[in-house]
Amino acid sequence: MIVPIVFLIISLAGFVLSGLPLNFVLNEMVFRLSRNLILVMSLIIPVITGMGLNFGIVLGAMAGQVGLIFVINYGIGGIGGVLVAVLISTPVAILLGYLTGKVLNKAKGKEMITSMILGFFANGIYQLIFILLSGRVIPIKNKDMLMSTGVGLKNTIDLNIIRKSLDNLFFGNITPFPIVTLIITALLFVGLYFLLKTKLGQEMRAVGQSMHIAGVSGINVDRTRIIAIIISTVLAAWGQIVYLQNMGTLSTYTNHEQVGLFAVASLLIGGASVNKASWKEALIGTFLFHLLFIVSPLAGQNLMGNAQIGEYFRVFIAYGVIGLALLLHAWEKNKSKTQLSDI
Repeated sequence: MIVPIVFLIISLAGFVLSGLPLNFVLNEMVFRLSRNLILVMSLIIPVITGMGLNFGIVLGAMAGQVGLIFVINYGIGGIGGVLVAVLISTPVAILLGYLTGKVLNKAKGKEMITSMILGFFANGIYQLIFILLSGRVIPIKNKDMLMSTGVGLKNTIDLNIIRKSLDNLFFGNITPFPIVTLIITALLFVGLYFLLKTKLGQEMRAVGQSMHIAGVSGINVDRTRIIAIIISTVLAAWGQIVYLQNMGTLSTYTNHEQVGLFAVASLLIGGASVNKASWKEALIGTFLFHLLFIVSPLAGQNLMGNAQIGEYFRVFIAYGVIGLALLLHAWEKNKSKTQLSDI
């Protein structure tokens, strides 16, 4: 737990330096947890299955954005719009997850870098579709979404017709907090817990511990790995929809790019590793990572006279934590190989 402890100390120091009221920080934290936890949760299954940190959740985020673009194009607002976005994005995410799983099965032992490169490749196709084909080949009913040339989606799309429709469902007149979103997130965590107790979940654990032994035991290793990536990609699509309905704005070409980085950093900060993760690390890590997000700009302003210092610091931390985790993983792997060779 050394990483979460160090991060807690840094965050508490930032909180003191920022001078922010505790009530403000706690209220802001509730909203950040509600809109980010599902994205972080999407990383857990691939880790358990021995595939490391799935940077390919970027593809799931793109699928979620496809669903949102569909509902804005046809003007489907409110909670109905969110549900339609989920229905549209899910089959897209399943397809992308299946293709990602097939590729990762060809790159066993190098899943993390492969999933990262797949994210860049998919981003190129995504931009091709929505910059060059939308309005020219793909019909767009809502002309406000298009650039002035009539071809390509705008950089920013207003999601006002579905903004906080999930967050405010049922309890919107009673409390400002996203009660329904938090309940759905908790139910997904419970579902994940029970999934890992099923036969499929036990097979995932077995594959994560040793693909060779799992294969000898009669488990279809490649199929199990593909299912793990599909689940991860679908959860990422749902998580991106939850995130963006809370924000109320879609940055068409950039919103998905940092999803993998921030979700991975959150999970690692919670004490997870490349081959071990659970809901506890996801919850702790998301809390600590976004606590730093809240306090670092004002802490940087008060300490150095420049709020941008805080922004640089948290980006440095995000990349640094990932780099350190990968370094420790490589060191442990080499250490294990040395011990086996000595035996």
